[in-house]
Amino acid sequence: MRTKVGIIGAGPAGLFLAHLLDRAGIDNVLLEARSRDYVEARVRAGVLEPGTVDVMTQLGLDGRMRRESMIDRVIDFRFEGRIMRVPLEATTGQHVTIYGQQEVVKDLIAARLARGGEIQFEAPVTGLEGIDGTNPVIRYKHAGADHALECDVIAGCDGFHGVCRPAIPQSAITIYDHEFPFAWFGIISRSPPIAEMTYANHSTGFALCSRRSPQVSRHYVQVASNEDIDKWSDAQFWDALHLRMGDTGINEIIEGEIVQRDIAQLRAFVAAPMRYGRLFLAGDAAHIVPPTGAKGLNLAVADVRVLSRALEDFFRSNSTERLDRYSDVALRRVWKAVRYSTYMTNLLHRYDTHSAFDRKIQVTELDYISSSEAMQKALAENYVGLPFEDQ
Repeated sequence: MRTKVGIIGAGPAGLFLAHLLDRAGIDNVLLEARSRDYVEARVRAGVLEPGTVDVMTQLGLDGRMRRESMIDRVIDFRFEGRIMRVPLEATTGQHVTIYGQQEVVKDLIAARLARGGEIQFEAPVTGLEGIDGTNPVIRYKHAGADHALECDVIAGCDGFHGVCRPAIPQSAITIYDHEFPFAWFGIISRSPPIAEMTYANHSTGFALCSRRSPQVSRHYVQVASNEDIDKWSDAQFWDALHLRMGDTGINEIIEGEIVQRDIAQLRAFVAAPMRYGRLFLAGDAAHIVPPTGAKGLNLAVADVRVLSRALEDFFRSNSTERLDRYSDVALRRVWKAVRYSTYMTNLLHRYDTHSAFDRKIQVTELDYISSSEAMQKALAENYVGLPFEDQ
């Protein structure tokens, strides 16, 4: 089989890229190692920047999102018994949209298949060949047989644990990696969420109350990186959340049936450059940011927006100018998101190594933000997302 662009991975990066290429009339084939049910059930964050919403609108994929999403115009921070409200819309003119990543993925898959596009699920890639030449080949398995997909370009959108990034020679890529010494214990609860996205800095650790729908809450508490969450009872989780959020009367956060538990390790990771020969990385295959900044999905969309425009130029006029700039343009935004997400992580979490001095500086920073319009505007500007950068 042959196509112009072979896309590996049916997460947000791969799916958005497929739709952008379809709109430009560029043939592509999308390969996904997992089943459709697995991909659509993966629960991830759901804070969409205006730029991401704009891309969905341009692609005609925003119908269900408009009906079922929620809007955050303010975010709350709690520390030392205080509540600081940071206005997003009033300071930036923008807001964020709350719509689960798995719902975005469902919408993109359904639209791709309805339009006659191809997604080969349960098609794990076994190898890449010729990525430093002009006719790379993707080797993969599907329905018990070996297959080869010949391409002009390969888009590696297969996530942090995928096969694309490791296919690049170690001498041709630089890895920047930082693991934080804690994790998030997260739950999904069948209960109405609190009014706004709410972050807490507490002496016992970080907490976050977020929303998935008017009937579903997503909550997190900071735990040790090696925590065994099976040892936590539901009551222990709720007690920790109420404490850290300052919900002393237990009348603000509504407890409901916990339908999912998980643990997320926090890390910052960047691979540079995001291109080797005819292989281009996008999304989690190239970078991971701490979830404190709510940037993962949005960075994936920003990546493929830049990549799709570069590919349009390449296939229409054989120009490689934008393709040659892809990595530099994408990485400028990536590093700004890493900086912001790391700042938020350091601001809100308890470190075992913190001295009394460190703790006082952390709380004073929050106090300064609460009294400074400039600091609130900078925080809000980063939270809603920096403007897309055109090549």
